[in-house]
Amino acid sequence: MGHSQADKAASRERVLRMAARKVRAEGVTRPGVADLMKEAGLTHGGFYKHFTSRDDLIAQASAVALAEGSAKMERAARKNKQDPRAGLVDAYLAKQHRDAPATGCALVTLGAAAGRGDQHFKEAYEKQVRAYLDLIAGLDDDAEEARAESMLTLSALVGATLMSRAVADSGLSDELLEAVAGRLKRRAPGTPSSAV
Repeated sequence: MGHSQADKAASRERVLRMAARKVRAEGVTRPGVADLMKEAGLTHGGFYKHFTSRDDLIAQASAVALAEGSAKMERAARKNKQDPRAGLVDAYLAKQHRDAPATGCALVTLGAAAGRGDQHFKEAYEKQVRAYLDLIAGLDDDAEEARAESMLTLSALVGATLMSRAVADSGLSDELLEAVAGRLKRRAPGTPSSAV
């Protein structure tokens, strides 16, 4: 690859990474092309060398934002060797995750947009949901209950994070994270919900 092609690829990657951060932080409707290109140190006119349209950029940035979460989730689970599920719950429902949407899980910010999005957007979102479900289910010794428990856990993680970011009362926000984390960690995989 020639120097100019390498520069073009690096510029495209820089724009995609910045757009992925913006999409996680602000959703898909806010990031403007001019602002993104300026932040990347590129001209607005250079945008079309990399993307066919703003929708093309946002779709690709959303896919990047969604995919980046898998490695973080796996690292979080590995931190607690005795109870990987608790490690994952603690990391996901941490105040640091709540307070840093630009680097956080894109399932939280992109859920509503994916629900209204086109087939490609829905497929990218679904791919990440399935990856997280598989990861969480893999932490459970009881294969029969693992799938349902992983759905419950992921729904609680995403929902609690979304609501904790959306409420005005910081005390309620903290309480949402703490209460849901406590309940999820008390649920031993395969334990009937009536025992919790």
